[in-house]
Amino acid sequence: MSTLSRSLVVERPGSHRLSEGAVPEPGPGEVRVRVAAAGICMSDREVYDGHRDAAYVRYPVVPGHEWSGTVDAVGEGVDPALTGRRTVAEGFRACGSCERCRCGETSLCTAGYAETGFTRPGAFADHVVVPARLLHPLPDDADLRAAALLEPAAVVAAAVRAGAPEPGERIAVVGAGTLGLLAVQLLAAVSPAELTVVDPRGTRASQALGFGADEALSPGEAREARGRYDLVVETAGAPTTAADACLLARRGGRVVLTGMFTPGAVGIDPVHLSLNQLTVRSVFGAPSAAWSYAVRAFSAGLLDPAPLITHEFPLERFSEAVALVGAGGPETGKVLLRP
Repeated sequence: MSTLSRSLVVERPGSHRLSEGAVPEPGPGEVRVRVAAAGICMSDREVYDGHRDAAYVRYPVVPGHEWSGTVDAVGEGVDPALTGRRTVAEGFRACGSCERCRCGETSLCTAGYAETGFTRPGAFADHVVVPARLLHPLPDDADLRAAALLEPAAVVAAAVRAGAPEPGERIAVVGAGTLGLLAVQLLAAVSPAELTVVDPRGTRASQALGFGADEALSPGEAREARGRYDLVVETAGAPTTAADACLLARRGGRVVLTGMFTPGAVGIDPVHLSLNQLTVRSVFGAPSAAWSYAVRAFSAGLLDPAPLITHEFPLERFSEAVALVGAGGPETGKVLLRP
């Protein structure tokens, strides 16, 4: 094995360098993972551009919170049998002992925010070191390229669990980006009576049909379907989509919001919310149970993120890769770095 390891360091907004140093050693309770693939998402673009809330990033930082790889070293107190296992890992460094963690809500840990790729070194690197307790080992034949998308899949799994879909229900997904298309796959497995996707991009909407949706509507067409759906899962984070999702829900229906909304987003009408007795949930990140849900679905073949991947780059071409993310091109899906 090489004695050197590379990592992509964002020194400050707009400034990055490819660093080379000694291969990191895992400490007690930790593992070192050889990174196979790491996805770039809008949060990484925000880190690079300097648009992420200062409370949720620590510069300089090695980004990379969506990743997969193979364990190649374990620290003191970690089962040596993990060596050689294909794996993904949770990003939140939850304390495990606060009241929220003890209730299983690890994404709501009250001990302070810490997350791989934002406040701790991430996977835009040859190696990443993480606590062994955060691992979710994969089958020996798992496609590590596709598995890099299990982090956004876990977020979607958290939304699906919060929405509690039942067979035979009418379900809508607002947004056909990465989260939306992963949501379609997980929701299709529940056997809804109708599964509708709402997105202004025709190519994305048609892709949703291939993933199990029954119909794809533009936002304009969706106005005719207001009040129809038992469950609406919002994944876009656009200025109007939270309010639109609530209008799509039937009286007494359920809405789950997963998008990251910017200031100035159109608010949900509290009168509509009250009169229609809607249940509205939000999701930020994913607790351990949602990770397990996503990994099980992936391992069972119910979830296949591979078709979402459109571009792959080596670490040296990070500038090109990050420029694609958020650029709005309809042909751009998930962008991977492949160390």
